[in-house]
Amino acid sequence: MRKLISTGSPFEKTAGYSRAVVQGDWCFVSGTTGYDYATMTMPDSVEDQTRNCLKTITKALEDGGFALADVVRAHYYITSDSFVDRVFPILGEAFGEIRPAATMIVCQLNKPEMKIEIEVTALRRSS
Repeated sequence: MRKLISTGSPFEKTAGYSRAVVQGDWCFVSGTTGYDYATMTMPDSVEDQTRNCLKTITKALEDGGFALADVVRAHYYITSDSFVDRVFPILGEAFGEIRPAATMIVCQLNKPEMKIEIEVTALRRSS
């Protein structure tokens, strides 16, 4: 059974995607940027954007019946290599015990204010 998860972001409807898709024991969370979806504002710092990404991802996982601890794969996209050492401690707080397979890529994102985008894949753990 397939379940679509939405944050209510206007981007989801405009671009035709779901924040997350649950298919069986898998949850695929779309690339998530640092917007605060309650206020539709983007903080300036990459650290605050990273925290917002993780908050949005955690809620999407929970809405699908998953936990952050279920994450098995993470992709991090940052717009400057100078952000690496600034986001590593935040990512370590979130994923330090979980230790998913991960990749970090330096690239351009869709809007100039976006400094990081995170996408994850989760597999429901056996009880």
